[in-house]
Formats: sequence, C-alpha cells, structure tokens
Amino acid sequence: MLKIAVQKSGRLYDESLKLLKECGLYVDNGMDQLKAEVRNFPAEVYFLRNSDIPQYLEDGVVDIAIIGENVLSEKNANVYVLEKLGFSKCRLSIALPKTEEYTGITSLEGKKIATSYPNTLQKYLDEKHVTAEIHLISGSVEIAPNIGLADAICDLVSSGSTLFKNGLEEKDILFRSEACIAANPTSLEDKKEIIDEILFRVQSVLKARDHRYILFNIPNPQIKTVGKMLPVLKSPTVLPLLDEGWSSMHSVIHIDDFWKVIRGLKEHGAQGILVIPVENMVI
Repeated sequence: MLKIAVQKSGRLYDESLKLLKECGLYVDNGMDQLKAEVRNFPAEVYFLRNSDIPQYLEDGVVDIAIIGENVLSEKNANVYVLEKLGFSKCRLSIALPKTEEYTGITSLEGKKIATSYPNTLQKYLDEKHVTAEIHLISGSVEIAPNIGLADAICDLVSSGSTLFKNGLEEKDILFRSEACIAANPTSLEDKKEIIDEILFRVQSVLKARDHRYILFNIPNPQIKTVGKMLPVLKSPTVLPLLDEGWSSMHSVIHIDDFWKVIRGLKEHGAQGILVIPVENMVI
C-alpha cells in the first residue's frame, strides 16, 4: 500500500487531488478526513498540514508527497524530489517599502527582516556574508514593515499583488519554487514498482497538459511541407478525403508553438482546423 501525503488545505490541495484524478486515482475523501483510500489503486492519501509533510516524509510515515519545493528547502528534509509538477509556482523574495533605498542584499546589514522562512533566509544571508536580525512570523508577514516590526520581509510571492497593496516592492529573489513529488529514500527501494507506476502516470498527464491534438484538411501538394511543421510525433497521420486532391492530417503540437503552427498551416492552405485537449500522452 503506497502512502501519499497532500496538503489538507491551501493552495496545493485542489491541484493535488486534480492531478491524482487525472492519473486515474479516485480518492474517497469526505469532510475533514485525515486519511482516505484510493478506490482503484493500492494507495492511501493522507491529508496533512503543509509544514508537517516533510517530517512525515523523512520519517517514512508516508512514502511520497505532493509538496512545494519551498517547504522542503525550509525544513531541510532528507528526501528525494522525483518530479516537478508545474503548478503552484512562486518565488521566495526579499521585499521592502517602496520608499526605502535598496542597492543589494548588503543594504540589509544590521536590519530587521520578518519571515516565515527563517532557515532559508539565514542560509541565504550567510552565503552573502550579511548579518541581519530575523523575526519569525507565521502569517501576514507583509504588514511587518508598516507596523514597525521589521525593515524588510522575506516571503513567498506569486503575482505580487499583496506586496503592492502593502506598499512593498520585490527586490531580491532567493529561489523559485513549484509543486513537486518528493519521496522517502527507503520507500524508493521498498516500493519502487508502485512509485514508478505513479511517476509514469504523472509524466503522461504533465506531457498532455503541454500539448494539443490538431486535425485539419490540407491540399495534397502541401502534405510534406506541412508535415515538417508538426515535429512532436514520429509522423503525422494522413487520411484521404472524398474530395480529390485533399487529405486530412492529424498530429500533436506543443502549446508554446500553437499560434506559430496555426499561422503556418493557414499560409499553406489548411482548412477546417480543429484543436482538442489531450488527456494523457505517452511517447
């Protein structure tokens, strides 16, 4: 039985359950449950406090976890990051009031910094040979400069809107973080087969999120030229149409190339272009 930890509330909760569902794992979780079985897979899901997950993972209470890299860094957990998941992206940053002059991290020498990430911040200051007074705050860090508690803050930033509302400006980025799958080292050996199966499914889902299935009609003389514009799969599928001189082409494109490919297809006479989401993708 594989034991999977996810955040019981907060930014990672919904995305974690969505990912598990897309991987074919259906979790029977009722209100306020701390543990739930997966109906169609030999696994249990534990709903835990975000800050507790690294320790549970390191101690082997759970085998794998969906967790933010920032939390693993702060807790200095002895675990392995198996896969970055591409959601809940943020950055841990230094921010100061907009009116304060800042010429670099040395500007904070002897100053007070409020943060919920004291270990990560201290490590960064040590690397930069800066001595500052760290004030640990568990929440609402951004108000610290306004109430005179600190000269600066070190906190997670996503859009930056919270900083803006509190008259703060992002100055330095300590590191960038996103959700990941982390594993207990012993579990990687003892439950290798089932963990590999989970990773296989996750990677399939993540690839699908970055791609779109595309089909369109194309004049036959343009087939080879257009085929070179669709490099994701080994070769596009080509099917003849009833109308002589025309064929239907099917392939997959990366979302980063989407509009460039669409424009190229139109320029080469493509018609009836349909674009469809991909649920899973195994190459």
